[in-house]
Amino acid sequence: MRKLTLLFLLAVAAIFTACNNTQTADASAMKYSITEKPFGVFENEAVTQYTIANPAGMQVSIINYGGTLTGIITPDKDKKPGDVILGFDSLSGYLQKGNPYFGCLVGRYGNRIAKGKFSLNGQSYQITVNNNGNMLHGGVRGLDKVLWKATKLAGDSSLQLTYTSKDGDQGFPGNLAITVVYTLTTDNSLKIEYSATTDKATPVNLTNHAYFNLSAGKEPTILNHELMIKAEDYTEVDTLLIPTGKLPAVKGTPMDFNTAKPIGRDIAAVKGGYDHNWVLRRTGTGLEKVAEVYDASSGRFLEVLTTEPGLQFYTGNFLDSTLTGKYNRVYGQHAALCLETQHFPDSPNQPGFPTTTLNPGETYHQTTVYRFSVK
Repeated sequence: MRKLTLLFLLAVAAIFTACNNTQTADASAMKYSITEKPFGVFENEAVTQYTIANPAGMQVSIINYGGTLTGIITPDKDKKPGDVILGFDSLSGYLQKGNPYFGCLVGRYGNRIAKGKFSLNGQSYQITVNNNGNMLHGGVRGLDKVLWKATKLAGDSSLQLTYTSKDGDQGFPGNLAITVVYTLTTDNSLKIEYSATTDKATPVNLTNHAYFNLSAGKEPTILNHELMIKAEDYTEVDTLLIPTGKLPAVKGTPMDFNTAKPIGRDIAAVKGGYDHNWVLRRTGTGLEKVAEVYDASSGRFLEVLTTEPGLQFYTGNFLDSTLTGKYNRVYGQHAALCLETQHFPDSPNQPGFPTTTLNPGETYHQTTVYRFSVK
């Protein structure tokens, strides 16, 4: 009898241990990974696509050309994965002249500088112009059109990109050494950390230009997406989208998103659609939530956190169905939205705006988080 009892206890222990080992194995299998594959050739150098996957099943893909986000796959309310950013299947799409900055890093100066001119420390500078006689997103060959050095960091959750923009690049002064780290976290957040140093005073304003459609393409436009932006003012612009220097209040206007509302509700009252910088209402200089986007059709919910003072909200006004992107989708007007965290446009020519000047001995820092969930 004692032998039977002992055998029974040993059997139970063996089953328990086996179950426990299975659970441990399952848990250990849920790890981060970074995979890579060829993505074409640019100026005789290989372009590589890196895909970071987290234990929750989210994936973020990045190429070293332009530091470009080529895909963000995240689940909807039914746990079905979908790609929530616009882009192309191949490098040729990103190299084409009509690429509207899909998913790329932009700079040295994101957004516009009037006539590509500014003065700094008593010296005048002329930057290359590429948008109605003004500089947009760094000029003719900005950071979106160069090859970055990519390094997979320990832990398989981060990809580091580095690039040095030489003194005189596009007309900007100083050798600017830039580091950008993309990190995918366990709570389905994509964190982007920017840093830069210079050996000569220069304006710096870095950001990412991802185009989001939280329905993963099931809805042809983002006009039914609900948006909240925590801001009391915005930077008024002229017909060429250059700031006038005025900061009108958003209250009682189509620019008021302090309470979440469908993007399409008031867009007809904004000539050309939304393409403006909101002056964020902040409590300090740290990382704060400044915007939310919700798509009821998929249940996807996006929160934007940043250390920056401004947010450029753009509704894909210039998309005109001439581009065919991933999954053979044609991108028409308002097919996606951009939420570019930044300093204000044309700050080098606007003394009333927060400064964008980086001096030798200083380090530029910017952190932005795009956090995905469902509700």
